[in-house]
Amino acid sequence: MFAIKWYAYFITDSTAILSDAMESVIHIFGVGFAVFSLWYSQRPPDEDHTYGHSKISYFSAGFEGALIITAAVFIIYESVKRIITGIEITNLNMGIYFTLGAAVINLLLGSFLIWKGKNTSSIILVANGKHVLTDSWTSFGVIGGLVLTLLTGWLIFDPLVAMIAAVNILWSGSKLVRKSIGGLMDEGGRELSDSIKNVLEKEVEKRELQYHELRFRESGDIIWIEMHLLFPKKITLEEAHRIATDIENKIKDSFNNHVNIVTHLEPLETHDEVHPEKF
Repeated sequence: MFAIKWYAYFITDSTAILSDAMESVIHIFGVGFAVFSLWYSQRPPDEDHTYGHSKISYFSAGFEGALIITAAVFIIYESVKRIITGIEITNLNMGIYFTLGAAVINLLLGSFLIWKGKNTSSIILVANGKHVLTDSWTSFGVIGGLVLTLLTGWLIFDPLVAMIAAVNILWSGSKLVRKSIGGLMDEGGRELSDSIKNVLEKEVEKRELQYHELRFRESGDIIWIEMHLLFPKKITLEEAHRIATDIENKIKDSFNNHVNIVTHLEPLETHDEVHPEKF
């Protein structure tokens, strides 16, 4: 894709095609970091990283988002510069053909990466797939602008389309950065919260138990959950542990991700005596 788009730019000198080619440059750096992150995230926990290395996926998404934003700013700058200094375009037909071929290939590749990422719960693959799809939509937008330029002879369409493509790239990059920040800040999503509570509340109600202090977060493709289960004092520790393990397994079975659950067992009747409220 890199070679095709840059060749199209060199034979046309089109700002719109330049905007498309710039995204391919950014994509190469983004993919490089994504490959490293994917490898690093699979490393087992060690003494320095007892929770594993999966959070690097959020750095990967943020890095790629930042690169996309950088590319968008450059495209806008170059477009404004062309409008001021003058616009010259050659070999427009050939440029359209090359860009269309790259757009179709990226459309197929991006769709596959997102599908694979969702099936494996990999934020790295999903982020990379969205970048590829954004690249594809940008290419189709560029083609539309080039066709308008070809039909009307108005060269101003070229930098204008490039700026529109840049705004779309900017929006895509900002969403990746936002997702990265949310993951690093252990932001809990409503969908994940509902999925956990639907199973947990059903299980504790069936066993006439209670729960509180539910906490959860996503770390790459791993979901971490902590909760307190309150049992009647007549129950044995062995039985309480068996029930807690059964509830944990029910929650785990409701997800495709790898789920780690830590459950704290507490007495129901004497809970406030054991854990007096602190002011």
